[in-house]
Amino acid sequence: MNSIAIAGLLPVALFLVIALVIAVFARRQAAAGGGGFVTEYFIGNRSLGPFVLAMTTIATYGSVSSFVGGPGQAWSIGWGWVYMATVQVTALFLLYGILGKKMALVSRRLGAVTVIDVIRERYQSNALAVLSAAILVLFFATTMIAQFVGGAKLFEAVTGYSYVMGLAIFGIAVILFTTIGGFRGVAFTDALCGIAMIVGIVVLAGGILSAGGGYANIMDTIATNHPEMMEPLSGGNMPIGLYFTQWLLVGVFTFCLPQSVVRTMSYKDTKSLHRAMIWGTVICGAMMIGVTALGVLSAGVLTGNLADYGGSVDNIIPTAIVQSLPPWLAGIAIIGPIAASISTVSSLLIASSSAIIKDLWLHHVQAKGERAPENTVVRASQVVTFVIGAVVFVLSIVPPDVIWKINMFAFGGLETAFCWVLVGGLFWKRASKAGALLSMGGGTLAYCVAMALGFKIAGLHQITIGITVALVLMIVGSLVGKPTDRKALEAFFPES
Repeated sequence: MNSIAIAGLLPVALFLVIALVIAVFARRQAAAGGGGFVTEYFIGNRSLGPFVLAMTTIATYGSVSSFVGGPGQAWSIGWGWVYMATVQVTALFLLYGILGKKMALVSRRLGAVTVIDVIRERYQSNALAVLSAAILVLFFATTMIAQFVGGAKLFEAVTGYSYVMGLAIFGIAVILFTTIGGFRGVAFTDALCGIAMIVGIVVLAGGILSAGGGYANIMDTIATNHPEMMEPLSGGNMPIGLYFTQWLLVGVFTFCLPQSVVRTMSYKDTKSLHRAMIWGTVICGAMMIGVTALGVLSAGVLTGNLADYGGSVDNIIPTAIVQSLPPWLAGIAIIGPIAASISTVSSLLIASSSAIIKDLWLHHVQAKGERAPENTVVRASQVVTFVIGAVVFVLSIVPPDVIWKINMFAFGGLETAFCWVLVGGLFWKRASKAGALLSMGGGTLAYCVAMALGFKIAGLHQITIGITVALVLMIVGSLVGKPTDRKALEAFFPES
């Protein structure tokens, strides 16, 4: 067992070492390139090319839930879950197409480094900026816990080492290289993680097809044992309402997730954006549909009941890796989902740190007419990044269940909070501070209450409640409240 565990551990350890080296290289490159620390540390000095831009966005969007929880659900439900996942093809196209150019232009005019910078300037509201930061850090922490838990569980299942050891190994690694590398380091390691995800999918696909006797044999097995899994509605397990709300939750409204939006502020030119849109759409679609389909194909290999695999769909992919691959290949296969976990955590860590340092502390210092020394900003940024990561790490030691549900809860909360505040701010001159505060505060509260009570309308996911309440409050509040000062709108609507 010890040799098997070592064989599974080595590829993961090598990957983490390479990621750490890249983070150190990125930090040195940033130091040599000059420019202010804040702009470099939190947004990479707006220098990302098309490949890194596309891969960092994909890696941030594709979490461990995409590689563990989602495919686990597909094993249980069938091809209907894959058809639902196809909407993820639109994620990067909508992000870059709707917000990409406008956010880049506005952030450059304002000298903005974070999404909250843009929100504060658009609505002229410190209260809204503080609320944005609080919501962002809260939901980001929830998402990061899910990523830590998913990665550590996968490590435990495949290598045979303990959950806590897995949590310690990759948890400490991701905290360190995020703290060291900043946004540029995160973007570069995200590109590495994206490549690792693709390799992991290919390796696992080969293992499942081999273990199941080929694609045709696997499909015959599924059709015989669970014929309903071959149907779009999966024998009632995938009703039309579930399709609709999941398409909203993981597809249409993902363009307003702040961890993705900040990437539209970091590319170097329009050509990079256009190329990233094409490459990112193709790669993201292939990855998300491909890995979800592997969950269905696993049903042709793992033919027992859910209780046989620990009673949780989160155990399906780890079990498929262990049972279909030799130890050294299993070690390579788990790099994909672990990379997804790492890339998401690193992106959320740097965004959480920027919310506290740039959007709250530095703004407060500057509002008093003071200037924080560069060395103090450097140390504070790295310390806050490290501390947030450490707190999430500690909270992950006792793991929650059902990773994909935790991830989807956070997705819905962030989409509700930021969607109409960003869309209204960038494209509707009448959008005002009152409307934005009501939309973000009221919409998020309605979403969280509905989730806590399990309240649904027509059986639809609570995102429909949150996003609708947020929209109504944005419109009503903006029409009733005082309009934004014309001078404040000049960076957003130059012709006004």
